[in-house]
Amino acid sequence: MVPTGPYGGWPSPIDAALAASHDGRPEYLGTVGDEVWWTAPRPAEQGRRALVRRRVGPPGTAVEESVLPPPWNVRSRVVEYGGSPWAAVPRPAGGPLVVFVHFADQRLYAYEPDAPGGVPPRPLTPLSPVGGGLRWADPVLRPGHGEVWCVLEEFTGPGPTEVRRVLAAVPLDGSAAADRAAVRELTDGRNRFTTGPRIAPDGRRAAWLVWDHPRMPWDGSELKVAEITGTGGLTRVRTVLGGPQESVAQADWAADGTLLAVSDRGGWWNPYRVDPDAPEGSGGKAVNLCPRDEEFGGALWKTGLRWFAPLDGGLIAVLHGQGSSVLGLLDPETGDLVDAAGPWTSWCPTLAAHGTRVVGVAASPRSGYEVVELDASTGRTRVIGARATDPVDPAYYPEPQSRTFTGPDSREIHAHVYPPHNPGRAAPADELPPYVVWAHGGPTDHVEPVLDLHIAYFTSRGIGVAEVNYGGSTGYGRAYRERLREQWGVVDVEDCAAVARALAAEGTADPARVAIRGGSAGGWTAAASLAATDVYACGTIKYPVLDLVGIADETHDLESQYLTGLAGPPETLAVRCRERSPLARADRIRVPFLLLQGLDDAVCPPVQAERFLARMRGRRVPHAYLAFEGEGHGFRRAETMVRALEAELSLYVQVFGIDRDDVPPLELGT
Repeated sequence: MVPTGPYGGWPSPIDAALAASHDGRPEYLGTVGDEVWWTAPRPAEQGRRALVRRRVGPPGTAVEESVLPPPWNVRSRVVEYGGSPWAAVPRPAGGPLVVFVHFADQRLYAYEPDAPGGVPPRPLTPLSPVGGGLRWADPVLRPGHGEVWCVLEEFTGPGPTEVRRVLAAVPLDGSAAADRAAVRELTDGRNRFTTGPRIAPDGRRAAWLVWDHPRMPWDGSELKVAEITGTGGLTRVRTVLGGPQESVAQADWAADGTLLAVSDRGGWWNPYRVDPDAPEGSGGKAVNLCPRDEEFGGALWKTGLRWFAPLDGGLIAVLHGQGSSVLGLLDPETGDLVDAAGPWTSWCPTLAAHGTRVVGVAASPRSGYEVVELDASTGRTRVIGARATDPVDPAYYPEPQSRTFTGPDSREIHAHVYPPHNPGRAAPADELPPYVVWAHGGPTDHVEPVLDLHIAYFTSRGIGVAEVNYGGSTGYGRAYRERLREQWGVVDVEDCAAVARALAAEGTADPARVAIRGGSAGGWTAAASLAATDVYACGTIKYPVLDLVGIADETHDLESQYLTGLAGPPETLAVRCRERSPLARADRIRVPFLLLQGLDDAVCPPVQAERFLARMRGRRVPHAYLAFEGEGHGFRRAETMVRALEAELSLYVQVFGIDRDDVPPLELGT
């Protein structure tokens, strides 16, 4: 018989250190000849991103190895969230040539990992001040021309919005390492934001995406096409798709020179064939290759994201779905779409293709993110890298329930509910479990039902989790995204509260023991919820936005005018701030909370948290503030994640009245 114990007090083999060690996922996949490369998280190595290659050995064998040892950290800071930080090409002799961005100094480096003698990486771009100066992302190698083309982000002053971005050509001979003038600018910087170029197979054309303030890329963006001149310049630059009310999420060329793109012109991000010769201002001549009420794209938070990848032979590998994604093969001539077999319920926008093979990063409720290969010629899928081994008995993993709730005005709210689960414990029949509502970041983003040991850390102890894809989330079409327009701090707060109330009303959750937590934009929702509702007993607020007026001047360039869409035009911001900001409504917060902040955060700077805490001082509301040196927007170091998770659990233990003595105590002051 399974022992009985109260919710929240169950013993669990999933400790905070284990959850932290499995945080993060592979990103930025690419193929280099027959090899597959990607960047991988290393929480135990100061949170660096390692560049990993999968070497193919004798038949049936392969080995993963880091291309660069610590402290090399392959990660870009373009638009703060980064973008594709590497590119590589195979060579007939001497092994591959790789170009990458090193996080510490944001310089581009060239490296030949198979060269004899272990020659270290050599810089290609000038050294600039840490945190400013020059940044690079989304590189494309043109070794036959002795260059790498990429995004150049250049700060022109001390402010976070004093910046310009262009496409640039960096010489591979290292001549620009000490001479900024040796970098050729390919575009004029007229557009505020740009992705890296995608070069046609014949080398004669380039395509890229641009957008401008106050739009975010999911509001409206444009697909540019230009001819590549004999001297390596760009001419006849023109817009062939997109506009102020149309979001183009990705563009690329098929092997036959066909231009493909993902656009939401029909209300959903669908794949299109685009006429690269469409005249400027025509609105674009585009054919929808698979008209569906599904998303084949998403929010372009980083440059270099790939929701589709053209294969040799004409098929297109695509990610698609509502709320969660699957990998499929699309025939652009017939519109037929065949999905790959497998258990995966989430695929990251980092597809890469080589021949008839496509590789991606996928996860399921029973496995973490791993590198998966689909052979289009056979239909066979297999895990080939970053294999998600089970660190504990999978019986401790929670089983998500994807549900739709009804909110105000009878609107649908999507959520994934993770009930408490532990094979070694049962709860008393007369007890309801505590729950924590998780509000995702973005807010233009969404969560999918996959294994997350941070969730399992709580559910295996008897605390349920409900992840809410509130109105404004991606994954459900443009109309669902638009629900949050000028309603941030209203719709998100109402939707999370509606889910919490529904779980309590149906007997799933204890109404007296419901908390809310969120990070970044989710931190705003969590804090705003504590001020606007009486639903929650406490909250965990991570690296949040807390002051609408302040964040407009304090945040980085990408999101400096995000509030125009989320809260309204600048002239209304002061009023909206008084109505919604946790800073302005701090006197309404009466329940305990935990505030977590990275001191190097350039997106939601610590000054936001400090002003909020000053407002709370003397109000006799129990709370704790933990600030972490060396952490930015989102925690990456194992020791930080351990401290944050244990502190959060301690908050719930104290507020929910849970009896356990294995949690480091969190001191709640007033």
